[in-house]
Amino acid sequence: MIKKLFLASVILSQLTISCSSNDDETITDPDPITKEETLQEQIARISKLPYSSLAPADQKVKLEVEANEMLVQMEKTKTSGAIEAIQNLGNLLSLSPADIFGGKNGNEVEDILKVADVYGIYTWNNTDKIWTKASSSTELKFVFPAKANGTENNAIFSAKSVSSDIKVAFTDTYGSWSYDPIKEEMIQTPTINDYFFLPTSADAILTIGGNQAATFVTNAKYTNGIVAPDQASYKMVLNDGYTLEVTGNKKATDNTGKGSFTYNGKNLVEFTAGSTADIDGLLKEEPLAQYRGKANGLAKIMDNFIIVANTDNEGEAKDDEALEKSLVYPDYPNDSYKRNSDYKGYRIAMNTYRQKLSEGNVNNSNKNTKLILVSKKDGTKIADIIQRSEKGYSYTSELPVWVARTGNSYPEGGYWSFWENNPEIFTNQEYEEVSYLKFNDNTQVAMSVYFSEGFENIKADFDKFLGSFKR
Repeated sequence: MIKKLFLASVILSQLTISCSSNDDETITDPDPITKEETLQEQIARISKLPYSSLAPADQKVKLEVEANEMLVQMEKTKTSGAIEAIQNLGNLLSLSPADIFGGKNGNEVEDILKVADVYGIYTWNNTDKIWTKASSSTELKFVFPAKANGTENNAIFSAKSVSSDIKVAFTDTYGSWSYDPIKEEMIQTPTINDYFFLPTSADAILTIGGNQAATFVTNAKYTNGIVAPDQASYKMVLNDGYTLEVTGNKKATDNTGKGSFTYNGKNLVEFTAGSTADIDGLLKEEPLAQYRGKANGLAKIMDNFIIVANTDNEGEAKDDEALEKSLVYPDYPNDSYKRNSDYKGYRIAMNTYRQKLSEGNVNNSNKNTKLILVSKKDGTKIADIIQRSEKGYSYTSELPVWVARTGNSYPEGGYWSFWENNPEIFTNQEYEEVSYLKFNDNTQVAMSVYFSEGFENIKADFDKFLGSFKR
C-alpha cells in the first residue's frame, strides 16, 4: 500500500516551489481587464490572487506560474556534483555489473548498503569499460569518474556495515533440466545460491577529488528472523546542501513511512504515508481542517501545496488479485519445427497483455486511491490526481521465417528460422501509467506539463525503500 500510495504522491516531490508568491495577503480583484492590460500583467495579477477566488481557467494560469518558479529552484540540483556522481555510479554498475558476491552475481547501486560482510575494492577501467577488483577484508569501495563523460577516477564510494543474523539467499545459477542419453532420462541441475547477511546498519562516504561530497547512513531492526525489517531508516546528506531522509515502521497490519527532502535546511518536500500516521493532526489547522478524516497519506510541497490521499487498501488488494487472475501471460511458442507455431500471434498477445495490465492498474488506482492537489495557503482544491495508461517505450524485433524443406527430417515440411533474410519486423509496445491533473472544469492535463520530471533516481530510491515495508 505504501509504495503505491507514495508512487502517486512523490510525483510532486520532484517539485520545489519558489516562495516569492505572497498568497498570505488579502488581495482584491482589480477592475475588469482592459484592452491596455498586457498578457504579462494579466498573469501577474492572477498569480497574486488566492486559488479560491479564481475560475478553473485562471487557476491553471496561477499553477503554471508557481510551477515555473519551482523549476528555477530545481535547476539548482543539476549543479550538485554529489548527485551527478551517484547517478554515474549507477550508470557504470548497469553498464558493467560489479560482482560483489564473490565474483558470481551483479548488483545495482542501492544493493551496496543492503548487504553485510561483502568486501572488495572495485576500480573502473575506462578503456575496457569494466570493474577491476582488488581484495579487501575491511571495506567495500568503488573508485570511478564523478561525471558521465569523465575519464579520471576521481570519486570514491566507500561503505561499511554491521551484520545482522538474518541470512538470505541470492540465486547464483538457476537449475535446469537436460536429457542424459546414457541414463535415457531427464536430469535436473540444482539451483546454486550464494548467501549473505542483511545489515543492521550501514554507513558510506562519497568523496570527489579527495573532498567529502556526501554521507549515507542506514539502520534496520528485525524480529524473529523475518527478512522485512520492522523499522528502517535511510539518510543521505550532500555537502552542497541537500538532505534526503526516510523512515519506515512495519506492524502486523499497518505500515507507516515518512520522508523529507530539504535544501540548506529548507523543506522542499515532506510526506507521510500509512494508516497509522497522524494525518488528522497534520490537517488540524484551518483552512485544511476540512480534509481531516479523509486521508491516510499526505505530501507537503514547500509552503505552496499539499497532496491529500485516501486509499481503500482492502478494495485495492481485491481488485489487484482479480486483475491478476483475469490476465493470462502468453506462452512463447518454443516448437520451432511445428508449422502452426504462431510467433507473430505471441507478440501480438504480449502487446495486448501489457496494455490490459496497464489499463487494469490504472482502473484499480483511480478506483481505490483518491489523490487531490490542494493549495496549502487557502485550502482550495486545485485538481484531482488521476492515472492514465499510455504507450511508453517500444522496440522492434524480427519474426522468424518458415523455411520449406522436404524429407524425413522435416515431418512438418520445414522449420522456423531466425536467421533468414527479409524477416517481418514487429513492434513490441510497452505501456506506462501517467499522472494527470483533473481540474474542477473536468479538463485533464498531464502533470509533466506543469511539473518537472527530474529526480528519477531519488524517486526510485524512495519507492524501493518503502517497498520493503509492503506486506
